[in-house]
Amino acid sequence: MYVKIVMWDLKNSEATVESLREYLRDYAVDAYSTLDGMRFKAWFSNSERQLWGAFYLWDSPDQQGGMFQVSRAIDIIGYPPTSVGGFALEAIAEGKSVHDELAGLGVALEPASGTR
Repeated sequence: MYVKIVMWDLKNSEATVESLREYLRDYAVDAYSTLDGMRFKAWFSNSERQLWGAFYLWDSPDQQGGMFQVSRAIDIIGYPPTSVGGFALEAIAEGKSVHDELAGLGVALEPASGTR
């Protein structure tokens, strides 16, 4: 498996972490759930520093080209990611959690989203 990490510095964009949460709720989470070969995608942010990014887990490096297949992030943000990295996955450990599954978790998907 392969990891891809992309990140944007939003300081030169009209988009903000808060506005990008709408993109997740209204489009991106469902759209990315349809990609072949993408096992997992998690979006992350830092509101104080206006950083936005995502962590992908792909079945093979050949499938990583689908990363921007359904994305609207470049259009919304106004430029490509400011940082992109690709890595071979060395190992995974799953700990004990109060959550049965990861799908549906995150600030953007909470009922009172955007109030933090």
